[in-house]
Amino acid sequence: MNIGILKESYSGETRTSVLPDNVGKLIKKNAGVLIEAGLGSAVGIDDSEYSDTGAKLYRNRSDLLPEVDMILRLRKPTIPDLNLLKEDCVHISYLDPFNEKEIIETCINRKISTISMEMIPRTTRAQKMDSLSSQASIAGYSAVILAADRLNKIFPMMMTPAGTISPVRIFIIGVGVAGLQAIATAKRLGAKVEAFDTRPVVAEQVQSLGAKFIHVDIGETSQTKDGYATALTPEQLELQRRGMARVCANSDVVITTAQVFGRKAPVILTEDIITQMKPGSLVIDMAVESGGNVQCSKPDEDVNINGVTIIGVKNFPARSAYHASLMYSNNLYNFVQEFWDDDQNKFVLDPDDEIIQACLITHNGKIVNNKIQGI
Repeated sequence: MNIGILKESYSGETRTSVLPDNVGKLIKKNAGVLIEAGLGSAVGIDDSEYSDTGAKLYRNRSDLLPEVDMILRLRKPTIPDLNLLKEDCVHISYLDPFNEKEIIETCINRKISTISMEMIPRTTRAQKMDSLSSQASIAGYSAVILAADRLNKIFPMMMTPAGTISPVRIFIIGVGVAGLQAIATAKRLGAKVEAFDTRPVVAEQVQSLGAKFIHVDIGETSQTKDGYATALTPEQLELQRRGMARVCANSDVVITTAQVFGRKAPVILTEDIITQMKPGSLVIDMAVESGGNVQCSKPDEDVNINGVTIIGVKNFPARSAYHASLMYSNNLYNFVQEFWDDDQNKFVLDPDDEIIQACLITHNGKIVNNKIQGI
């Protein structure tokens, strides 16, 4: 079985999908591995490190794509790339299947089987394959490091002969994987941390990291079976904004991480809330790539409102590209390994397996995922 691995071509993407160590493991499984030249260049890995594992180097992806039975990549594919793949090829990457109708239709017409890494279920067995969690963890860390760099204050309390410096106050909105890592990182840097989430069940996790959980009464809320927050009603969103306004006004840094899977991110901070914050404060919108939690944020731009800087970064994991790549590479390898048949020396799609059922989008010329039906 030939496995192709492509260099990421998405603008501004500095991560790579598979590192040499995992390429070597695939080759030990008797897979043929074909890589595009420059695969690891963005994270400082030379082509020779891949060649040394036994991988075959291709200068042009147009030569590589028709030869492979499986493609491993990070970002979603382009239509020209899909048109070069042979029938029954398995394509594994982030896919954004709820929004990429043309990609899905092309995969149906070409009879390409697609695995969407966003759809890996949050189960104990699938934890080692869960790339959303691994990348979110890197993103939460990177957001706090960026805040520490950009804020005109130091994070920890310091008692000096020149006086005592109070710790900065950080408010983190959304306590998923990214939010929890942001809390942990901010606490390690000595900040005073407060956090809010629509799911009261996460309060104990916040407190276990040494932060204060902010309770805002917005009525009944819930979460999906995978642990994602469900969408709030407009009335609940307004109650949430009112409850958070006071905390924001007293904070030096506000980091928003709230996203609803498969949908546009909810607007949590309005311009009115921003204007109540202290000049010199920072707001970091980690959801800007999916629509943004902050009314005034713009992708990869700084916006200044009454002295408050709003930072929107589209690709936080890429700020720590090597370790983000390492984690994603392990996620991909663990997924392939889970369904690799050593006797046949190939990857086998088992439609009855619960993990495959959750993340397989197209197969045999049709949509097979119930969540994606009718997009």
